[in-house]
Amino acid sequence: MPEHRRPLLTNAARPATFQVEAYNERGEMVPTAIAGEHPLTLYLDKRELVTLMTLGHAPEALALGFLRNQRLVAGITDVEAVQVDWETDSVAVTTRKKAAIKKKTRKKTVTTGCGQGTVFGDLMEEIDGIRLREDVVLAEEGLFTLVEKVRRHETIYKQSGAVHGCALATLAGEILMFVEDVGRHNAVDAIAGFMWLDAIDGADKLFYTTGRLTSEMVIKCAQMRIPFLVSRSGLTKMGHEIARRVGLTMIGRASGRHYLAFTGRQRLRASAQRPTALA
Repeated sequence: MPEHRRPLLTNAARPATFQVEAYNERGEMVPTAIAGEHPLTLYLDKRELVTLMTLGHAPEALALGFLRNQRLVAGITDVEAVQVDWETDSVAVTTRKKAAIKKKTRKKTVTTGCGQGTVFGDLMEEIDGIRLREDVVLAEEGLFTLVEKVRRHETIYKQSGAVHGCALATLAGEILMFVEDVGRHNAVDAIAGFMWLDAIDGADKLFYTTGRLTSEMVIKCAQMRIPFLVSRSGLTKMGHEIARRVGLTMIGRASGRHYLAFTGRQRLRASAQRPTALA
């Protein structure tokens, strides 16, 4: 196994919320928290790639996760440094072997991600090579535990609204990390970046998102080798088709002890408290 080398990183997190004055229906001034939003232009080996609108709460992980999920950098050991500079609203990523990205960045797709996500290249052509573990099983109690923990989690959304959240969790429903950003695609990329940095294997994990389950979310989850994707929201037709294609267990409308399993139902195990078969 190759040595896991962490790149040189800045630590340039920005405050997630800011206080502003607002006036209620009675004309009273109410100090109110609002979510941050900052442009962050990503450079890879001095080549400008994209400008991301972000909370700026985990900019280094966001940059790494974006590069990982776009397949623009092969592995974390190829990354030499990630340097965020808010004076120029930029993040510069340098690699040990200068990445040949011209071909991959020739095609750009604007996705349905909030704030308009961007996908480079033909990632759809690569998903047929993804294999997710079939021997992992999710008990309903683990799913219900995660849904409840997310509901009770202290979040930026509860303070200010205007953000999406994503969580990485164990099969028992324990949250390993929770990231929020102005777009769900940023939140999933940041988690992908943290997983890369800490060499976390996604093959026996759950991924939760507050947003809808689109093709982009399914592809990114599959790229992280995570077999379970959960949301309190619904899904799109293309997201459903790709989940079936890669063998991912997609669970939507998850709230309380209710959920809908759209794909990969064979990985779910019914609660012992419920005698009826899985619907």
